[in-house]
Amino acid sequence: MRAAEITGQGVVEVVDRAVPKATGDLIVVKVLVAPMCTEFKKRRDGEEDRALGHEAVGVVVDAGDSRRVAVGDRVAVMPHYGCGRCYLCTSGDYMHCPNQRDVLAETGQEYGAATYAQYLLKPDWLVVKIPDDISLVHGAMACCGFGPTFGALERMGVDALDVLVVSGCGPVGLGAIVQGVTRGARVLAIETHPYRAELARKLGAERVLNPMEEDVPALVRELTGRGADAGIETSGAPNAAKALALSIRSRGKLSVVAWAGDVTFPPLVKQGLDIFGVWHWNSLTHAEEMWRTVRKAGPLIDTMVTHALPLEDVSEAMDIQDAGVCGKIILLPHGELDGSPLQPV
Repeated sequence: MRAAEITGQGVVEVVDRAVPKATGDLIVVKVLVAPMCTEFKKRRDGEEDRALGHEAVGVVVDAGDSRRVAVGDRVAVMPHYGCGRCYLCTSGDYMHCPNQRDVLAETGQEYGAATYAQYLLKPDWLVVKIPDDISLVHGAMACCGFGPTFGALERMGVDALDVLVVSGCGPVGLGAIVQGVTRGARVLAIETHPYRAELARKLGAERVLNPMEEDVPALVRELTGRGADAGIETSGAPNAAKALALSIRSRGKLSVVAWAGDVTFPPLVKQGLDIFGVWHWNSLTHAEEMWRTVRKAGPLIDTMVTHALPLEDVSEAMDIQDAGVCGKIILLPHGELDGSPLQPV
């Protein structure tokens, strides 16, 4: 099979690897859609990675001994390889499992844990069946396109009575905007990149604030009368969490989704904020809610996914990510989707 790897300083290549084999609860998924996330930063930073990617959607081609899925099932693949036994895994919070499985060592295989590849090895309980009425591209939002901020919105209980501020309009932040709009909330955004700011507006952000040019907390309070009800920090920019916290009303809620080292807040007692650190969503308990969101957000997803490229063009895709002139990019490892020739989404 073909698979992408970062093989040296600034170099990503597509190479030939052995197709993994199913065994026990480990199934093989033919990857038809591989959404791109933050892997491009490793290339930019000069890190090597022989197992690129953590998002995938495809079809089960070998179910092993599984009784959960069958050959032909269309599935969204959840990140990581939780042990499946600890209290975090059994409650659905497997992202936080401290005992991640090394499935390649378990099976003696050399490859199969990457999603920028044509085939993937995964525990059967870490895939979610995609309903027949949802396309594979839309179903791919159950990974990181919607996943982290879906978890944040659920924990904060954001609904149509709320004002939501989204800090950062990369793919994760854009997913938050789409879901906030889908829930009926009034959505404001914070972004400096002109392309992403415009895309945020197309997706329903009422206004996009530029922290390089504007006093964001003051403007949010002016626009809302008291401050936003909830906020999601996705940018990882220095002082972004502090500015977002100051934009939220007293007794409001804030979720940090970005991974960017230490986070700085203003004094919290006076505001009485509820603050959440959110990694992903609970697919064991909230799958139906996710699919309802994806169905409702369909036309906005079509705008949010700005590029669809074959796996062989992964270097070009990372160049686009480096420039920031994109929403969500998807790779198509088999070059076709749903039997149709490759077309831009």
